[in-house]
Amino acid sequence: MHSAVLLIEFGSIILGLGLLGRFAARFRFSPIPLYLLSGLAFGEGGLLPLGASEEFVATGAEIGVILLLLMLGLEYTASDLVSNLKAHYPAGLVDCALNAVPGAAAALLLGWGPVAAVVLAGVTWISSSGVIAKVLGDLGRVGNRETPVILSVLVLEDLAMAVYLPIVTALVAGVGLAAGSVTLAIALGVAGLVLFAAVRYGRVISRFVSSDDPEKLLLVVLGLTILVAGVAQQLQVSAAVGAFLVGIALSGEVAEGAHTLLSPLRDLFAAVFFVFFGLHTDPASIPPVLLPALVLAVVTAATKIATGYWAARRAGISLKGRWRAGGALVARGEFSIVIAGLAVTAGIEPSLGPLATAYVLILVVLGPLTARYTEPLAAWWARRGAPHAAVPSEETAPAELLPEPRPQAPARD
Repeated sequence: MHSAVLLIEFGSIILGLGLLGRFAARFRFSPIPLYLLSGLAFGEGGLLPLGASEEFVATGAEIGVILLLLMLGLEYTASDLVSNLKAHYPAGLVDCALNAVPGAAAALLLGWGPVAAVVLAGVTWISSSGVIAKVLGDLGRVGNRETPVILSVLVLEDLAMAVYLPIVTALVAGVGLAAGSVTLAIALGVAGLVLFAAVRYGRVISRFVSSDDPEKLLLVVLGLTILVAGVAQQLQVSAAVGAFLVGIALSGEVAEGAHTLLSPLRDLFAAVFFVFFGLHTDPASIPPVLLPALVLAVVTAATKIATGYWAARRAGISLKGRWRAGGALVARGEFSIVIAGLAVTAGIEPSLGPLATAYVLILVVLGPLTARYTEPLAAWWARRGAPHAAVPSEETAPAELLPEPRPQAPARD
């Protein structure tokens, strides 16, 4: 009987997620808010709490995090990461300073303590690469001059996660300074070793994994990823970091084939992860933190716009492109929830989960709007201040004055 109830509940969840995804696609916005809301509806204090399938959903959610990070790693080769780090690390430092500090300050002002401050700093720092990539495609901006700058900022955030996640994992686990230092040293050592092996022996690794049979390729890549993630977690390093490093180590046709095969699985289990996060958030706990979440969302939306503007200006992009770059970076989503989920699971601060949920819901809806309207609003404001001033842009500037097009990194799903 328990098995039948589990199948009914889990089947209902998957069917509901599919219908919500279709609804979101129809109106061209991210389905993440709907997934979170569905989790709230069926979780603790919701309309119809689940029972039998909760443990199964928890396992699916863990796989979802692993696949999110694996797919992220598959988008870049080790040489891409190294070159991006060398060329755009100042933008990454500005991004961290402007967007992590407000989250840390908010946690301290709310009296949550230093561990929650480190966690909330990550929540407000990391943009949603999935939402941003979709918005850029929907707006037809993939070929714009500012798009490589946007992607570079996202890549640097992904690189930073390889260092940040082990730190957060150690902090939320409550280990001491010495144990935490060992954990971080292991994580950095493993990351450095994998990057070195990927640069030096990437073709050998890819040949070992490669297969002309899609079924065998899927099984080998998925099995290897989950195995490495488990080993990483056993060593007190985040399983997500292990999955990310596996993605980086694979390149060429293997990475492309694995990306195609794993995309549907990623979408399925990532949706389950968002539902799982909502299941563990009591809807009644959101109203008390709604005002702080709204204030934090407004502040960090402004700081993300400033980050994109500064990075695009440094790259020689014209004024309109700078505003477009800033507006595109506002959305937060999957990785903010991943980071908050670590703290929620460890029971660090009861209000952190509801705050993160409200914060992501606000910005995942606001992000596509800022991407579309930041540049025209800035142009309108400039015309009000200086009615006769011309606003330079790629469309009006002479071709010889424009910067040379940069090679684009692959867009992320």
